[in-house]
Amino acid sequence: MNKKTVAVLFGGQSSEHSVSRISATTIISNMDSEKYYVIPIGITKEGKWLIYNGPVENIKNGDWEKYGTPAVLSPDAGMKGIIKIVGDKAKIIPVDVVFPVLHGAWGEDGTIQGLLELAKIPYVGCGVIASAVSMDKVYTKIVCKEAGIPQAKYTWIFSSMIDNEEKLAKIEKEIGYPMFIKPSNAGSSVGISKARNKEELLNGLKLAGKYDRKIVIEEFVNARELECAVLGNEDIKVTRVGEVLSAEDAEFYDFDAKYNNPESRTVIPADIPSEKEEEIRGLAKKVFKAVDGSGLSRIDFFMDKESGKIIFNELNTLPGFTSISMYPMLWEEAGLPKNQLIDELIDLAIKRDNGIRG
Repeated sequence: MNKKTVAVLFGGQSSEHSVSRISATTIISNMDSEKYYVIPIGITKEGKWLIYNGPVENIKNGDWEKYGTPAVLSPDAGMKGIIKIVGDKAKIIPVDVVFPVLHGAWGEDGTIQGLLELAKIPYVGCGVIASAVSMDKVYTKIVCKEAGIPQAKYTWIFSSMIDNEEKLAKIEKEIGYPMFIKPSNAGSSVGISKARNKEELLNGLKLAGKYDRKIVIEEFVNARELECAVLGNEDIKVTRVGEVLSAEDAEFYDFDAKYNNPESRTVIPADIPSEKEEEIRGLAKKVFKAVDGSGLSRIDFFMDKESGKIIFNELNTLPGFTSISMYPMLWEEAGLPKNQLIDELIDLAIKRDNGIRG
């Protein structure tokens, strides 16, 4: 068997740097050494690229930076590889596939995907357009509205408009309290808050404005939080639906509730009527196709507790691979363990690069 050289990118400059390291640890630990030469490449919070060669546990705890060697991904399509720099010497390491385990900005938003397109190196996950559109909540909503996908009522403003009384009055009139405020470009529920009055609205807008210049304001929906996992390029597979249950003391499933509160949990499969599950699975495919997705995504929905209406929330084009992450758990429930899931993701990356339907 010819081994493939796979560069796994982790870390990054986003607020999800630490989550990325945990996801990368899981992925590297589940890659078959008989199939792959794995080259871990970490990106520090400051944006420095380093090849790491050491125990995978150091990626998770952050010690990897002490042992990294400077490296860059060459945009030169003739090289198709990593340039490792040692002193005044440079060495090109050819790469077959890149697995960008980078959550959030500068990793999940089309930026790294654009670099890989220039380099003509196959990579796991969605392409430039799907990544950029899906990372930006405003544009996700615009695309999904055009596709006829049900969503919560929303509006958006630039962070420079926070102190504009006319804009605030319009938000209060159009959306009404309570409401959710979110940065347009951020993941893992970072920078999200709930507002019940004008003071909380202002504070929420200021918080979201720290993470992005575009801010989304959505109506509050008293709903159950449901998620499903998508896999494929054009032949799309969708898992059963899972449910996120936030800890009782959590206002909503924010970063702290997700990663730091042991009372938060997931249920797979969700205890919902079969017709609602099929509706969600069908909408998940529709969303994935609407943004021109490929490889993988986790797609999140609300189910109104009173009406039962299904409402699209968001999609994540590089979902987490931590011990509590829904995406790999959903596929494991479907009979696809992590090692086989990783094999399929790498295979899909190569097929997409070769223009093969799969």
